[in-house]
Amino acid sequence: MKKISRFIKNKYLLTIIALAIWVAFFDKNDLKTQYEFRKEVKQLEEERNYYAKEISGITDDSKELTSNPKTLEKFAREKYYMKRDNEDIFVIVEEKNK
Repeated sequence: MKKISRFIKNKYLLTIIALAIWVAFFDKNDLKTQYEFRKEVKQLEEERNYYAKEISGITDDSKELTSNPKTLEKFAREKYYMKRDNEDIFVIVEEKNK
């Protein structure tokens, strides 16, 4: 009982405990907020990596399209359905089964 009362009477220990509780739960930057910030940072880093890969792929495609005329023609035909004057294009669309 004396040991417990001695800890309760220690104003420095009580101050440190109160400060720790305040910082952990009631402060503007409490533990929950820090967790949410870390989660958001992780998500943003994943997005950054995804977009960096996309940019790299698009850059490679752009270099290929500017350097190779056959690739440019293939791209124009497949993506934009372009054709030569003496050609006809038939686009076949498959119906989805319900």
